[in-house]
Amino acid sequence: MAAAFKRILLKLSGEALMGDDDYGINRAMLARIVGEIQEILALGVELGVVIGGGNIFRGVAPSAEGMDRATADYMGMLATVMNALALGDAMRQAGIKVRVQSALRVEPVVEPYIRGKAMRYLEEGKVVVFAAGTGNPFFTTDTAAALRGREIDAQIVLKATKVDGVYTDDPVKNPEARRYHRVSFDEAIARDLKVMDATALALCRDQKLPIAVFSIFKHGALKRVVMGEDEGTLVHI
Repeated sequence: MAAAFKRILLKLSGEALMGDDDYGINRAMLARIVGEIQEILALGVELGVVIGGGNIFRGVAPSAEGMDRATADYMGMLATVMNALALGDAMRQAGIKVRVQSALRVEPVVEPYIRGKAMRYLEEGKVVVFAAGTGNPFFTTDTAAALRGREIDAQIVLKATKVDGVYTDDPVKNPEARRYHRVSFDEAIARDLKVMDATALALCRDQKLPIAVFSIFKHGALKRVVMGEDEGTLVHI
């Protein structure tokens, strides 16, 4: 079977890189994520990745309390650069051709985000990892994923989370909560289902860019989503 999508944008949280650790990057988890990415690349998928920085620092985290919000957000963006470098290095060691681009200019370390270059890399079969969010404070990496997804003409945004989809309630606190297989953007916004932040969700809705929410901790889930199987939750127009 062929992949259901030719070009996708994968949103990885920084927390996903922690595995079972409390902080930082778990090498075993990083290797497993790279292995899952290899599986979808074998299907001929073109892949862009936006990565968060919550395993190191987040501008809205308790550790940032009392800080200037813009300063804290810039620190969070730099955390995403560290994660992007780690992910890119792990991919290269696995034989994957990858380029890392940053919305903040740190050129001795990583090249700046240039849309034309990113598009060319994707067409050449390289994975592009987008670091530093949008490059602006007060915007989340969810919004960066929606923005980059639209810029690279992705057919779908895949949001990798800790849970296996979007639920009617918190499944950890409420065992009666049920998973949505499909839900419209309007319902997700009206019910405040926490798919993504409101800005990202509205951008995807306005640009008719669907979102699939799934668990990165569930083996094979990424491939099943890319194959168009009933995995996680699809948010659509």
